[in-house]
Amino acid sequence: MNSPRGTLLAIIEIGAYPNFAPLYQKLGYTVVIERSVRKAIPALKQLVPAVVVAEFNYQSDFRDRTSSLESVFSVVQTLPETKVIVFYDTEQAHQFDKLRGRFPIHAALSYPIDPVKLEAALAG
Repeated sequence: MNSPRGTLLAIIEIGAYPNFAPLYQKLGYTVVIERSVRKAIPALKQLVPAVVVAEFNYQSDFRDRTSSLESVFSVVQTLPETKVIVFYDTEQAHQFDKLRGRFPIHAALSYPIDPVKLEAALAG
């Protein structure tokens, strides 16, 4: 299950975009997909992925957070070699900027996701 570029963990909660697994594989990643942050946290700890691709979903009902993605970042902070790419909706850009200001994000791509930009983010 080892790939030249390592593991890419895709956290797909909503998935309002094409399946990018073939692109990830073409670029040399072993792809692991999780459908919830709750399941992604143990996978992060076990896999220590080279890249995490996740969605920013603003959740106004959280008192002290903007998104469950913050739980992902709490683990990623302990994995300094792991890059994070975040997909976000421009309507939520203001809330996303708050998160972006607190955590290191390798790349942020707004919907609709441009596969060329995604490939460039993964190559960089």
